[in-house]
Amino acid sequence: MLSYILRRLLLIIPTLFGIMLINFTIVQLAPGGPVEQMIAKLTGTGQDAASRFSGSGATEAGGATAMPQHQSVESNGNSKYRGAQGLDPELIKDLEKMYGFDKPAYVRFFDMMKQYAMFDFGESFFKSERVSQLVLEKMPVSISLGLWTTILGYLISIPLGIRKAIKDGSPFDVWSSAVIVIGYAIPNFLFAILLIILFAGGSYWQVFPLRGLSSEIRQ
Repeated sequence: MLSYILRRLLLIIPTLFGIMLINFTIVQLAPGGPVEQMIAKLTGTGQDAASRFSGSGATEAGGATAMPQHQSVESNGNSKYRGAQGLDPELIKDLEKMYGFDKPAYVRFFDMMKQYAMFDFGESFFKSERVSQLVLEKMPVSISLGLWTTILGYLISIPLGIRKAIKDGSPFDVWSSAVIVIGYAIPNFLFAILLIILFAGGSYWQVFPLRGLSSEIRQ
């Protein structure tokens, strides 16, 4: 029994590594990466992240983000990024270095794994805070919801399974199996909406309120 548990625990390592590798590959292949998003902001579709990079929040009269003077505008037809035409190639290189895209993909992957192993998840570009701090802030509510979901699931599933085993072939076993099959067939998001309408004060009973549960906000 102990060896089985040990094997299952050791299996976590290659499983996590495989999941991280697949996610990393998908993110690298998907269009609209961080460099392209920054380029879009620099060309006028947004200014928050551009202001973080350039160090200036000033905008021109037309509403586009003002660029530093050393970032001259010139033709960049050979750029691999959409919307990069007209931007200084040196700016593109600075953006790639900022996000680590100046390194090969395998180097970026192992750097990411090393940072994750040290619980260094970087900084959020949306909230300008450490990701680890944001996770810690939301953790109390997440743990609470996870524990209550697990407890509720076991309190329902274990007695139901025992009763179905004892009453095998009985009408109770048949109709409960039908209810379970129908429940599995309904998409999760649709079933969640149904539960909200029934039990969360949507139209019938307010047993589980939708709001009011939140982690303590830092002052």
